[in-house]
Amino acid sequence: MPDALVGPVEIVGTGLVGTSIALACRRAGLEVLLSDPSAEHLRTASGLGAGRSRVPGDRPQLVVVAVPPAHLGACIADALATTGGTEAVVTDVGSIKSSPLAAVAGHPGVERYVGSHPMAGSERSGPLAASAALFDGRPWAVTPHPASSETAISLVTELAGLCGAVPVRLTPQEHDRAVARTSHVPHLMAALAAGRLAEAPGHHLALSGQGVRDVTRVAAGDPTLYGQIVAGNAEAVGSLLAEVREQLDEVIGAVRSGDRDGLERVLRLGVRGTRMIPGKHGGPAAPTRPVFVSVPDHAGELARLFADAGDIGVNVEDVRIDHDPGRPVGLVELLVAEERAEHLLDSLESRGWVTHR
Repeated sequence: MPDALVGPVEIVGTGLVGTSIALACRRAGLEVLLSDPSAEHLRTASGLGAGRSRVPGDRPQLVVVAVPPAHLGACIADALATTGGTEAVVTDVGSIKSSPLAAVAGHPGVERYVGSHPMAGSERSGPLAASAALFDGRPWAVTPHPASSETAISLVTELAGLCGAVPVRLTPQEHDRAVARTSHVPHLMAALAAGRLAEAPGHHLALSGQGVRDVTRVAAGDPTLYGQIVAGNAEAVGSLLAEVREQLDEVIGAVRSGDRDGLERVLRLGVRGTRMIPGKHGGPAAPTRPVFVSVPDHAGELARLFADAGDIGVNVEDVRIDHDPGRPVGLVELLVAEERAEHLLDSLESRGWVTHR
């Protein structure tokens, strides 16, 4: 078996992530084999050009297990058994790494297994939401265990790069602690915040703005899937939640006693945390400033705004849109480099745009 990834690549599970990996592999010119207990998902993924159904006699070079967390251990073991007697490498792309590894630790051929996890996804699910570009520029954790062969590590790392991602090597335990902090606990916090809206009076919800949408966006994810993810990473998540609970008790005490200094300490820590999130290309976050522009809510106006920003020579780092409930107008927030914000404001106003300083 060559150390370079030449295919075929088998994808076990043709949901959003599995089908996206398949499409990225096809984009790179590799043969892709598909398997899934859902005949409908398999037909859909094949129809999208993600590959063909695996048949007896196929000999994949790499097997990618892309199934829900509760089934990872069994499916990884099955992939190792199915490819027994070959040099096929097996990886998985699940959100947790320690528990699947524990499930196959004593399995024959475990040296051919290396866990991995692309840090990309969507609130949508299924093969129709898949995209070959889903992983472009995103981190992809590669988590070898002590018995993993160098060939297996090399092939899984190459897969990440082939899919457009940036490989990040971690131990399985480091990975689980990291995703608890950056993904699992934030998801639970978003769900708690969104839960306060579930039975809110309509006239309260009429005041909803972009802030509440930003805070609650990920709470729209599949509860069954995220329940499996959090349960599978219980130790790391539980430890962080205990820290949050202690801090929440402090916040409640500060609110009830009117302790503004205590509240500001918590808020300042939050500001510090946001500044620790890596910026573009994994580098330090550069200072940015929002530029607010009123945009008529009809076809072509948003494209015209982006075109004007491009002509002005200002790169838009991010964009958010908040719709005015009473008028056919959207308030567009363009996030740009801090030192370019005034130039963009002046230039847009000179072109007739209504801005808000």
